[in-house]
Amino acid sequence: MAMPDAEVEVNGGVVVYEFVGPEDGEVVVLTPGGRFSKDYGGVHELAEALAAGGKRVLLWDRPNCGRSDVQLYGRSESHMRAETLGVMLEKLGIEKVVAAGGSGGARDMIVFTMMYPEKVTKLLTWCIVGGTFSTMSLAGVYVLPELRAVRAGGIEAVLSIPGAAGSWADLCEANPRNKERLLEVGAEEFERVMERWFDAYIPKANEAIPGVADWEFAQVQVPTLIVRGGAKDYDHPARTSREVLSLIEGARLIEPPWPEDAWEQRGLRRRSGEEVGFEFWVDGAPSFLAFIDEQSTGGAVA
Repeated sequence: MAMPDAEVEVNGGVVVYEFVGPEDGEVVVLTPGGRFSKDYGGVHELAEALAAGGKRVLLWDRPNCGRSDVQLYGRSESHMRAETLGVMLEKLGIEKVVAAGGSGGARDMIVFTMMYPEKVTKLLTWCIVGGTFSTMSLAGVYVLPELRAVRAGGIEAVLSIPGAAGSWADLCEANPRNKERLLEVGAEEFERVMERWFDAYIPKANEAIPGVADWEFAQVQVPTLIVRGGAKDYDHPARTSREVLSLIEGARLIEPPWPEDAWEQRGLRRRSGEEVGFEFWVDGAPSFLAFIDEQSTGGAVA
């Protein structure tokens, strides 16, 4: 059963969240990708499937997603979100969670596990972004338009950027506070933050995923399950999932529990005008539940 949306203030901004599943269930934080809301297609479906397996699923609109307040600080957007989640869990009185996420949410949960290792019992990731094409693609979606706009027309131009769901204009429509928050940040600080976040998307040697050095993966000391990227999924390459596997001691890689070309088919359907989200993720629920329910003595997966 889903609970009504609630709000908590973290670092001066409101975060919107909800729980799905039994109150006494093991808490699983489920994090989608991009700047998509917790209400984006497929997210609730996966949450309900995990809840049916006895889990208490925490869904949250990360900063700069859905109806939460915009936030602009931190080494990267993922690091900012990881800090937000850490503080939010403390305020909610939740000591331990399974960190689960796909696409950009996978990166957010990996960074969260690095920053708050004491709060994570298991890490579960799929559709991991990495490699030159997907990393530069993200820069072209989430940072470069902002830099061009703010340099050409100030913060007001940022509010007018057209594009996919998750634009700053969409965030202001979903949460009227966000327009005033962005205006208060101002063009100079906004540009400074975007330049810093842009650096995370510049491909570098020894960075399997954007903005995270390979050596930092040694901080992940919990059982970890990684879903291999699709063979032709250039946004979430199979190579990146294998690189992350090699960087986390004892991690396990499984074959995709959904069709091999699920991401490509999603793109085709979206280009044809169909409204489609992450619906195929629900196919992973049985594998995810089996992994979460495995008995562990701590440390990495054997």
